[in-house]
Amino acid sequence: MKCLYVYNPTSGKQNNANNREYILSCLMKKFDEVACLATTKAGDAGLYAKEACGYYDVLVVSGGDGTVNEVINAIADMPNRPQIGYIPTGTTNDLAHSLGIPKDLKKAMKIILDGHYVNHDIFKVNDRYAIYVCAFGVFTGTSYLAPQSAKKKFGRLAYFKYGFKELFGARPFRTTIKYDDKVVKGTYALGIVANSKYVAGFRINKMAQCDDGYVNLIFVNDTEKKGVSFRSLLRIAKIFVFGIGKKQMQTKRCTILKLNKFEVEVPERTTINLDGESGFKGSFKVEVLPQHVQIFVKK
Repeated sequence: MKCLYVYNPTSGKQNNANNREYILSCLMKKFDEVACLATTKAGDAGLYAKEACGYYDVLVVSGGDGTVNEVINAIADMPNRPQIGYIPTGTTNDLAHSLGIPKDLKKAMKIILDGHYVNHDIFKVNDRYAIYVCAFGVFTGTSYLAPQSAKKKFGRLAYFKYGFKELFGARPFRTTIKYDDKVVKGTYALGIVANSKYVAGFRINKMAQCDDGYVNLIFVNDTEKKGVSFRSLLRIAKIFVFGIGKKQMQTKRCTILKLNKFEVEVPERTTINLDGESGFKGSFKVEVLPQHVQIFVKK
Protein backbone atom coordinates (compact mmCIF):
# COMPACT_ATOMS: atom_id res chain seq x y z
CA MET A 1 0.00 0.00 0.00
CA LYS A 2 1.11 3.55 -0.79
CA CYS A 3 0.75 6.54 1.55
CA LEU A 4 1.18 10.29 1.04
CA TYR A 5 1.74 12.51 4.09
CA VAL A 6 0.74 16.17 3.62
CA TYR A 7 1.25 18.72 6.38
CA ASN A 8 0.62 22.42 6.94
CA PRO A 9 3.66 23.99 8.67
CA THR A 10 1.66 27.05 9.79
CA SER A 11 -1.26 25.19 11.39
CA GLY A 12 -1.97 25.72 15.11
CA LYS A 13 1.19 25.88 17.21
CA GLN A 14 3.27 25.04 14.12
CA ASN A 15 4.75 21.78 15.47
CA ASN A 16 4.17 19.87 12.24
CA ALA A 17 7.68 20.39 10.88
CA ASN A 18 9.21 19.22 14.18
CA ASN A 19 7.10 16.04 14.21
CA ARG A 20 7.72 15.19 10.56
CA GLU A 21 10.40 12.54 11.09
CA TYR A 22 8.44 10.75 13.82
CA ILE A 23 5.30 10.60 11.67
CA LEU A 24 7.18 9.32 8.64
CA SER A 25 8.92 6.62 10.70
CA CYS A 26 5.52 5.39 11.95
CA LEU A 27 4.00 5.36 8.46
CA MET A 28 6.96 3.46 7.02
CA LYS A 29 6.23 0.60 9.41
CA LYS A 30 2.77 0.11 7.87
CA PHE A 31 3.02 1.17 4.22
CA ASP A 32 5.21 -0.08 1.40
CA GLU A 33 5.74 3.39 -0.05
CA VAL A 34 5.58 6.70 1.83
CA ALA A 35 5.96 10.17 0.36
CA CYS A 36 5.84 13.54 2.13
CA LEU A 37 4.85 17.03 0.97
CA ALA A 38 4.60 20.31 2.90
CA THR A 39 2.21 23.07 1.92
CA THR A 40 3.70 26.49 1.24
CA LYS A 41 0.57 28.39 0.26
CA ALA A 42 -3.21 28.12 0.13
CA GLY A 43 -4.30 25.51 -2.39
CA ASP A 44 -1.28 23.24 -2.04
CA ALA A 45 -3.05 20.66 0.14
CA GLY A 46 -5.85 20.40 -2.41
CA LEU A 47 -3.43 20.09 -5.30
CA TYR A 48 -1.50 17.30 -3.58
CA ALA A 49 -4.72 15.52 -2.60
CA LYS A 50 -6.09 15.56 -6.14
CA GLU A 51 -2.82 14.20 -7.51
CA ALA A 52 -2.92 11.43 -4.89
CA CYS A 53 -6.20 10.01 -6.25
CA GLY A 54 -5.64 6.81 -8.17
CA TYR A 55 -2.05 6.33 -6.99
CA TYR A 56 -1.94 6.57 -3.21
CA ASP A 57 -4.16 4.34 -1.09
CA VAL A 58 -3.96 6.56 1.98
CA LEU A 59 -3.62 10.33 2.39
CA VAL A 60 -2.48 11.43 5.85
CA VAL A 61 -3.24 15.10 6.51
CA SER A 62 -1.71 17.13 9.32
CA GLY A 63 -3.34 20.52 9.83
CA GLY A 64 -6.55 22.16 10.94
CA ASP A 65 -10.15 22.02 9.76
CA GLY A 66 -9.34 24.39 6.90
CA THR A 67 -6.69 22.02 5.56
CA VAL A 68 -9.13 19.11 5.67
CA ASN A 69 -11.75 21.21 3.86
CA GLU A 70 -9.25 21.97 1.12
CA VAL A 71 -8.55 18.26 0.72
CA ILE A 72 -12.24 17.33 0.64
CA ASN A 73 -12.94 19.92 -2.06
CA ALA A 74 -10.09 18.53 -4.13
CA ILE A 75 -11.07 14.86 -4.01
CA ALA A 76 -14.89 15.03 -3.81
CA ASP A 77 -15.38 14.65 -7.57
CA MET A 78 -12.43 12.33 -8.13
CA PRO A 79 -12.55 8.54 -8.68
CA ASN A 80 -10.33 6.30 -6.55
CA ARG A 81 -10.29 8.64 -3.57
CA PRO A 82 -7.67 7.67 -0.96
CA GLN A 83 -8.58 6.91 2.64
CA ILE A 84 -7.87 9.86 4.91
CA GLY A 85 -5.81 9.82 8.08
CA TYR A 86 -6.16 13.02 10.10
CA ILE A 87 -3.56 14.40 12.52
CA PRO A 88 -5.26 17.47 14.08
CA THR A 89 -2.92 20.43 14.69
CA GLY A 90 -5.32 23.34 14.23
CA THR A 91 -6.81 25.71 16.80
CA THR A 92 -10.22 24.10 17.37
CA ASN A 93 -10.08 20.81 15.40
CA ASP A 94 -13.87 20.43 15.35
CA LEU A 95 -13.89 17.47 12.97
CA ALA A 96 -11.31 15.61 15.05
CA HIS A 97 -13.25 16.20 18.26
CA SER A 98 -16.43 14.95 16.65
CA LEU A 99 -14.71 11.78 15.41
CA GLY A 100 -12.82 11.14 18.65
CA ILE A 101 -9.41 11.75 17.08
CA PRO A 102 -7.12 13.05 19.85
CA LYS A 103 -4.69 15.93 19.44
CA ASP A 104 -2.01 13.80 21.09
CA LEU A 105 0.27 12.84 18.22
CA LYS A 106 1.04 9.27 19.30
CA LYS A 107 -2.64 8.48 19.87
CA ALA A 108 -3.64 10.03 16.54
CA MET A 109 -0.95 7.98 14.78
CA LYS A 110 -2.18 4.78 16.45
CA ILE A 111 -5.64 5.36 14.95
CA ILE A 112 -4.14 5.65 11.47
CA LEU A 113 -1.95 2.58 11.92
CA ASP A 114 -4.84 0.50 13.26
CA GLY A 115 -6.68 1.18 9.98
CA HIS A 116 -10.28 1.29 11.26
CA TYR A 117 -12.35 3.81 9.29
CA VAL A 118 -15.81 5.34 8.94
CA ASN A 119 -17.58 6.13 5.67
CA HIS A 120 -18.15 9.83 6.28
CA ASP A 121 -20.83 11.99 4.63
CA ILE A 122 -19.90 15.27 3.00
CA PHE A 123 -22.27 17.88 1.58
CA LYS A 124 -22.19 19.99 -1.54
CA VAL A 125 -22.90 23.70 -1.01
CA ASN A 126 -23.47 25.32 -4.41
CA ASP A 127 -20.28 24.34 -6.24
CA ARG A 128 -18.18 23.83 -3.08
CA TYR A 129 -17.99 21.03 -0.52
CA ALA A 130 -17.97 20.86 3.28
CA ILE A 131 -17.50 17.98 5.66
CA TYR A 132 -18.75 19.33 8.96
CA VAL A 133 -20.31 22.81 8.96
CA CYS A 134 -21.84 25.57 6.85
CA ALA A 135 -22.88 28.66 8.80
CA PHE A 136 -23.83 32.33 8.64
CA GLY A 137 -24.69 35.09 11.07
CA VAL A 138 -23.25 36.34 14.34
CA PHE A 139 -19.86 34.90 15.43
CA THR A 140 -19.43 32.78 12.28
CA GLY A 141 -16.69 35.01 10.87
CA THR A 142 -14.34 34.69 13.84
CA SER A 143 -12.67 31.48 12.64
CA TYR A 144 -11.21 33.23 9.56
CA LEU A 145 -11.10 36.86 10.80
CA ALA A 146 -8.82 36.03 13.73
CA PRO A 147 -5.23 36.21 12.39
CA GLN A 148 -2.96 33.17 12.57
CA SER A 149 -0.62 35.02 14.95
CA ALA A 150 -3.46 35.49 17.46
CA LYS A 151 -4.53 31.85 17.13
CA LYS A 152 -0.95 30.71 17.74
CA LYS A 153 -0.55 32.90 20.84
CA PHE A 154 -3.99 32.62 22.44
CA GLY A 155 -5.49 29.48 20.90
CA ARG A 156 -9.29 29.35 21.08
CA LEU A 157 -9.37 32.55 23.18
CA ALA A 158 -8.53 34.47 20.00
CA TYR A 159 -11.99 33.61 18.70
CA PHE A 160 -13.68 35.28 21.68
CA LYS A 161 -11.81 38.53 21.10
CA TYR A 162 -12.75 38.75 17.44
CA GLY A 163 -16.21 37.36 18.12
CA PHE A 164 -17.07 40.34 20.30
CA LYS A 165 -15.86 42.66 17.55
CA GLU A 166 -18.35 40.99 15.21
CA LEU A 167 -21.26 41.96 17.46
CA PHE A 168 -20.91 45.60 16.51
CA GLY A 169 -22.93 46.04 13.34
CA ALA A 170 -24.24 42.47 13.32
CA ARG A 171 -27.79 42.14 12.02
CA PRO A 172 -30.23 39.24 11.71
CA PHE A 173 -31.02 37.87 8.26
CA ARG A 174 -34.34 37.43 6.51
CA THR A 175 -34.12 33.80 5.42
CA THR A 176 -36.17 31.28 3.45
CA ILE A 177 -35.56 27.53 3.73
CA LYS A 178 -36.99 25.35 0.95
CA TYR A 179 -37.09 21.56 1.11
CA ASP A 180 -39.33 18.90 -0.42
CA ASP A 181 -42.59 20.82 -0.97
CA LYS A 182 -42.21 22.99 2.13
CA VAL A 183 -41.13 26.60 2.70
CA VAL A 184 -39.98 27.99 6.06
CA LYS A 185 -39.50 31.75 6.38
CA GLY A 186 -37.96 33.59 9.30
CA THR A 187 -35.45 36.11 10.61
CA TYR A 188 -32.35 34.53 12.12
CA ALA A 189 -29.34 35.78 14.06
CA LEU A 190 -27.41 32.58 13.43
CA GLY A 191 -27.75 29.73 10.95
CA ILE A 192 -25.78 26.49 11.29
CA VAL A 193 -25.85 23.49 8.96
CA ALA A 194 -23.86 20.85 10.83
CA ASN A 195 -22.66 17.33 10.18
CA SER A 196 -20.54 17.16 13.34
CA LYS A 197 -21.00 17.38 17.07
CA TYR A 198 -18.49 20.19 17.52
CA VAL A 199 -18.62 23.67 15.99
CA ALA A 200 -16.14 26.43 16.95
CA GLY A 201 -14.77 24.20 19.69
CA PHE A 202 -18.14 23.68 21.41
CA ARG A 203 -20.31 20.56 21.50
CA ILE A 204 -23.28 22.26 19.86
CA ASN A 205 -24.89 19.50 17.82
CA LYS A 206 -25.51 16.41 19.96
CA MET A 207 -27.71 14.96 17.20
CA ALA A 208 -24.89 14.62 14.67
CA GLN A 209 -24.26 11.34 12.87
CA CYS A 210 -21.49 11.54 10.32
CA ASP A 211 -22.71 8.64 8.14
CA ASP A 212 -26.53 8.81 8.13
CA GLY A 213 -26.94 10.84 4.92
CA TYR A 214 -28.37 13.92 6.67
CA VAL A 215 -27.27 17.25 8.13
CA ASN A 216 -28.82 19.17 11.01
CA LEU A 217 -30.06 22.74 10.59
CA ILE A 218 -29.96 24.88 13.74
CA PHE A 219 -31.24 28.40 13.05
CA VAL A 220 -31.66 30.83 15.97
CA ASN A 221 -34.75 33.01 15.61
CA ASP A 222 -34.67 36.80 15.94
CA THR A 223 -37.12 39.63 15.31
CA GLU A 224 -34.97 42.75 15.60
CA LYS A 225 -34.37 44.86 12.49
CA LYS A 226 -31.51 47.13 13.57
CA GLY A 227 -29.35 44.56 15.27
CA VAL A 228 -29.19 41.17 16.92
CA SER A 229 -31.35 41.18 20.04
CA PHE A 230 -29.98 40.49 23.50
CA ARG A 231 -32.50 37.67 23.81
CA SER A 232 -31.07 36.01 20.71
CA LEU A 233 -27.55 36.34 22.07
CA LEU A 234 -28.65 34.53 25.21
CA ARG A 235 -30.17 31.75 23.09
CA ILE A 236 -26.93 31.43 21.13
CA ALA A 237 -24.87 31.37 24.33
CA LYS A 238 -27.12 28.64 25.72
CA ILE A 239 -26.65 26.54 22.58
CA PHE A 240 -22.88 26.93 22.75
CA VAL A 241 -22.82 25.96 26.43
CA PHE A 242 -25.43 23.18 26.53
CA GLY A 243 -25.82 22.19 22.88
CA ILE A 244 -28.89 20.99 21.02
CA GLY A 245 -30.20 17.43 21.46
CA LYS A 246 -33.26 15.46 20.40
CA LYS A 247 -35.33 16.91 23.25
CA GLN A 248 -34.90 20.40 21.75
CA MET A 249 -36.01 19.39 18.24
CA GLN A 250 -39.24 21.37 18.65
CA THR A 251 -38.81 24.92 19.95
CA LYS A 252 -40.18 28.37 19.20
CA ARG A 253 -36.76 29.93 19.77
CA CYS A 254 -34.95 27.91 17.11
CA THR A 255 -35.80 26.37 13.76
CA ILE A 256 -34.30 22.87 13.84
CA LEU A 257 -34.49 20.48 10.88
CA LYS A 258 -32.81 17.29 9.67
CA LEU A 259 -32.50 17.26 5.88
CA ASN A 260 -30.45 15.85 3.02
CA LYS A 261 -31.34 18.31 0.25
CA PHE A 262 -32.58 21.91 0.57
CA GLU A 263 -32.12 25.57 -0.38
CA VAL A 264 -31.41 28.55 1.88
CA GLU A 265 -32.17 32.04 0.57
CA VAL A 266 -30.37 34.88 2.38
CA PRO A 267 -29.42 38.48 1.44
CA GLU A 268 -26.57 38.80 -1.06
CA ARG A 269 -24.33 40.46 1.55
CA THR A 270 -24.42 37.36 3.79
CA THR A 271 -21.02 35.67 4.14
CA ILE A 272 -21.18 31.88 4.31
CA ASN A 273 -18.66 30.01 6.45
CA LEU A 274 -17.61 26.56 5.17
CA ASP A 275 -15.69 24.35 7.62
CA GLY A 276 -14.33 27.40 9.42
CA GLU A 277 -13.28 29.24 6.25
CA SER A 278 -14.88 32.12 4.37
CA GLY A 279 -16.74 30.48 1.49
CA PHE A 280 -18.90 32.86 -0.54
CA LYS A 281 -21.77 35.35 -0.18
CA GLY A 282 -25.50 34.90 -0.67
CA SER A 283 -27.99 32.08 -1.06
CA PHE A 284 -27.00 28.44 -1.36
CA LYS A 285 -28.20 24.94 -2.16
CA VAL A 286 -27.16 21.92 -0.11
CA GLU A 287 -27.09 18.25 -1.07
CA VAL A 288 -25.63 15.52 1.14
CA LEU A 289 -23.32 12.96 -0.47
CA PRO A 290 -23.73 9.92 1.80
CA GLN A 291 -20.65 8.04 3.03
CA HIS A 292 -18.51 9.73 0.40
CA VAL A 293 -15.05 9.65 2.04
CA GLN A 294 -13.29 7.18 4.31
CA ILE A 295 -11.61 8.59 7.43
CA PHE A 296 -9.64 6.62 10.01
CA VAL A 297 -11.22 6.67 13.46
CA LYS A 298 -10.75 4.92 16.78
CA LYS A 299 -12.03 1.34 16.95
